[in-house]
Amino acid sequence: MMIKDIIKDQFFLQQKSIPASQIDIHIVNDLKDTLEAHRQECVGLAANMIGYHKRIMIVNDEGKDLILINPQFLKQEGQYQCEEGCLSLVGTRPTKRYKKIKVDYLDESFKRKIKTFTGYTAQIIQHEYDHFEGILI
Repeated sequence: MMIKDIIKDQFFLQQKSIPASQIDIHIVNDLKDTLEAHRQECVGLAANMIGYHKRIMIVNDEGKDLILINPQFLKQEGQYQCEEGCLSLVGTRPTKRYKKIKVDYLDESFKRKIKTFTGYTAQIIQHEYDHFEGILI
C-alpha cells in the first residue's frame, strides 16, 4: 500500500501533465491507495496531485472507482456554473462544467474505451482533467 501526500504546491500543480504509458501503471495503485485514505473528503484524484505529471486520474463513478488514462473529451453538452473544492487547495471556487461529456480513454488494462458520463461523475472527470492542464479551480 502506498498512500502518497497530496501536493499543495501551486507551481507544481500548474505544470501540464504528459501522456501516460504502460510503464506508469504503478501510479494507478498509488491513486487507488491515496483515494481510499481520503475517501471521506475526496471523490477523485489526478496523478499530479500525488506527485506525477502523468495523464492518469481516478474518479468515483457512482460508488465504484474508475481509472481513466490519457482521457480526451469528444463531446461536451449543457454548460453550467458550480462551486468546487479540491484537496490541493483551500476553500471552494466558482467554475464552469458540462452536464454531459463523451470521453475517449484507456482503462487500467490500457484498453481503449469510449463512454458518456453525466451528472456528478462528469463534473469530477472535468475537475481532474483541469489538473492535467495545470488549471487550478
